[in-house]
Amino acid sequence: MQNALASAGYPSHVLVACSGGPDSLALAAIAAYFARRGHVDGHPVSVAGVVVDHQLQEGSAEVASRTAAVLRELGLSPVEVRTVDVAATGFGPEAAARDARHAALESAASGLGCDAILLGHTLDDQAEQVLLGLARGSGTRSLAGMRPARGRLLRPFLGLRREETLEICRAEELSPWHDPSNSDPAFARSRTRVEVMPVLEEKLGPGVAESLARTAAILQQDADFLEDLANETYLSLVQREGRDAWLPEDAVRELPAALRFRVIAKAAADVGGQQPGYGRLHAAEALLRRQGSAGPVELPGQVSVFRLSLNDLEQERSVPAGGSSAVSAGAAADGVPRLASPCGKLVFRHQKPSQQ
Repeated sequence: MQNALASAGYPSHVLVACSGGPDSLALAAIAAYFARRGHVDGHPVSVAGVVVDHQLQEGSAEVASRTAAVLRELGLSPVEVRTVDVAATGFGPEAAARDARHAALESAASGLGCDAILLGHTLDDQAEQVLLGLARGSGTRSLAGMRPARGRLLRPFLGLRREETLEICRAEELSPWHDPSNSDPAFARSRTRVEVMPVLEEKLGPGVAESLARTAAILQQDADFLEDLANETYLSLVQREGRDAWLPEDAVRELPAALRFRVIAKAAADVGGQQPGYGRLHAAEALLRRQGSAGPVELPGQVSVFRLSLNDLEQERSVPAGGSSAVSAGAAADGVPRLASPCGKLVFRHQKPSQQ
């Protein structure tokens, strides 16, 4: 905890997110120690608490109220209970609950004037995250797992095993709440925790969780480097015409594959799209190997990407006002010209006008 707060620049007001489970309750107990001292390495600190009630289980309000009372007894102040409605997002119930929870935490932190939000994720959570990413065929960013620090979010316990948080609760004479969904086989993370990880430890020997967490730490460095390089490259290439963004085809084609795919994904996000999956991203990148103008390829978030050839661009510039051209005569039904010539640029277009 001390190291985490030091690395974050010693925030003077921090917020502990606590569900009442052993991990977050242990986190609250450690944070309360610094709250009682009133400082970290001589830097003043106060600690507030928040409990998010997702309303997904019967009796959740009672659990939240009881947890808030424990936080107050530990010395956290103020302590709030935030009730959220978990709306279906199309990405599964776990993702929907996480989005609702994070929105509530950010709102609570802003309302209480807190500079940091402490989360109780452990090394076991990190290992499970990496394993799930492997099973889904995810890329470097996903396999890098959870960050020790991201924005206001701090995860001081990413180096601790889950058993250690249980020991902290026993030492502090705290009775944590055990969320039944953590052992519910309906959820992929629960199956990973209860069924998969024990088998891996048994068959491959102890240390699997530590190895997976170490993999995440290594990949975080690689992902950060590639992300920074992709940002620089994208900003050096992107051009804009109204709401559209476009990239010069020759320059994109010459990029290393690791950068090329990231730059295409950034263009899609830049015009209002979502992160493309592996298949859609490959389909968009394949436009670089097509002859002439081609597309569109539809990407998540109502973004279309297509390519315009040099001939198309030249003919568009040469058409007089109100006139016609070979481009318009040869256009497909979707409005994308079809001429067999070298391509000049990849165009990214959001199909839904933004709401004002």
